[in-house]
Amino acid sequence: MSFTLAIVGRPNVGKSTLFNRLVGKRLALVDDQPGVTRDLREGEARLADLRFTVIDTAGLEEATDESLQGRMRRLTERAVEMADVCLFLIDARTGVTPTDEVFADILRKKSAYVILGANKAEGRAGEGGLLEAYALGLGEPIGLSAEHGEGMADLLEALRPVAREHAGRAEEAAPLTDVDVSDDDGEELPDWRPTEARPLQVAVVGRPNAGKSTLINRILGEERLLTGPEAGITRDSISLTLEWEGTPVRLFDTAGMRKRAKVQDKLEKLSVADGLRAVRFAEVVVVLLDVEIPFEQQDLRIADLAEREGRAVVIAVNKWDLEGEKQDKLRELRAEFERLLPQLRGAPLVTVSARTGRGLDRLHAAILRAHETWNRRVPTAALNRWLSEVVTAHPPPAPGGRRIKLRYVTQAKTRPPGFVVMCSHPDRIPDSYSRYLVNELRDDFDMPGTPIRLFLRGQGDKNPFKNRKKSTPSRLRKHLGKAPYKGF
Repeated sequence: MSFTLAIVGRPNVGKSTLFNRLVGKRLALVDDQPGVTRDLREGEARLADLRFTVIDTAGLEEATDESLQGRMRRLTERAVEMADVCLFLIDARTGVTPTDEVFADILRKKSAYVILGANKAEGRAGEGGLLEAYALGLGEPIGLSAEHGEGMADLLEALRPVAREHAGRAEEAAPLTDVDVSDDDGEELPDWRPTEARPLQVAVVGRPNAGKSTLINRILGEERLLTGPEAGITRDSISLTLEWEGTPVRLFDTAGMRKRAKVQDKLEKLSVADGLRAVRFAEVVVVLLDVEIPFEQQDLRIADLAEREGRAVVIAVNKWDLEGEKQDKLRELRAEFERLLPQLRGAPLVTVSARTGRGLDRLHAAILRAHETWNRRVPTAALNRWLSEVVTAHPPPAPGGRRIKLRYVTQAKTRPPGFVVMCSHPDRIPDSYSRYLVNELRDDFDMPGTPIRLFLRGQGDKNPFKNRKKSTPSRLRKHLGKAPYKGF
């Protein structure tokens, strides 16, 4: 049983930098401006021989109203209540501020175990702030430098008592028997089936203010992510692991993606890049649309990006509870989808309401269906029977009067499905005929909406005697070597 460490403090004291240092990866966005982090980000930390969960929190603000800063503060306070130990960071170069004193009083009441850390303490510039930290009454401060990795040994020693305490609890809670009582009947599940060790990776993407964080909060059943009427609240790509209707799922909440021409701020560029990275790691991408302005140009770009990356795609239309004429609107949406996204023809289109939770069961079923199709494998024998039929129905072109021959086809990969067609002169097959083969594959083997990769390969010349010089056969050469008429 590992413990949980929450890193809290004012904005711009280095919480995200220390978080990245502990997890060993650049997961959290880091910038010089304060207030970059807004949501709670969890990661598996490693410090020498200790393994624990670390939570990066938003900067503590003195606001307590319904403003964005007030909602961020409530989310941070919730992380403090969830964590086993809190690391309260101050800026050693700035020293102790009145805001630090207020939050120190709050932590005394809310958290049973608090470690005081003075970040940016490298060099002489941080000596004064390190001494001032004693006045907060939270024990001896630890001088840290998250940027340069200084003070990690002192932090390790401060965390060891917490680790020992939780190790003792784990031993007390351990079962008294080691008999395997699992009901596994020995049946091997397919490799693509989600498990707790390898959950289904789902990324929710879309334009700003489409309701991505609200949708994930509704799936979780709690206010885990920061939401509000303001556009662009989410900045980091936050991953959350849960069991959704019996399916182990890892959800990625991403920042809203605007048009590239409108993205000028450095922080927004980092947020969009983080979201694109989440799309590449995902297995299923849910493109969330706003029912009031669906299928805008940016929506089409996002959906096309997911298809080009080879991800299974589900189109979800949010805020369906605000729509009056639902049947007419649904027909209109399906027609626009078929017209504007032909490369995703047949992909699931689901209407949901993140505010009320209606349609989440259909969204779950659509995600599982898209994931199963994305992992589908077709037998080679069935593929070659199919190839014979489609070539008979629509033969390939005959450039220069010589018909291109499609000899056989096999499936080379899944996730997404990829097929290799061995043929003569693959460079002469037009794109229109390749699209014809892909569409027939999609229809005949029930793979709607999933990206399909088709590779045309030439077999080369298989004649083993092509480059061999003509010679007289050995038997004839032996016969000719004899003189049939001696003395002639």
